[in-house]
Amino acid sequence: MTVASSEDPDGPELLFEPSEHPAVKPYKDALVADGIPAHSFQVVNLDAERKRLGELDVEFVVEPMDAGPVRMAVFDDTCGNLIQLIEMTDTAAA
Repeated sequence: MTVASSEDPDGPELLFEPSEHPAVKPYKDALVADGIPAHSFQVVNLDAERKRLGELDVEFVVEPMDAGPVRMAVFDDTCGNLIQLIEMTDTAAA
């Protein structure tokens, strides 16, 4: 299955592979137990994305925070993965 942004349907697509291989669950469980996001996506405005996703009942496990040259937040995708959102800060360009 693939998904694309409704704002840019001809833009990048994400491909979701089946999780039926026996190695997938232990791998995902280990990443979540260690707090390691499976994927990271850059956003323009982290606070706006946090608000928008929160209104859709997305559960964040790490609220937006400063992390060096980025601001970051992490949410649970309800499929056994942690997803990280990052926003580049002005210090990233310096």
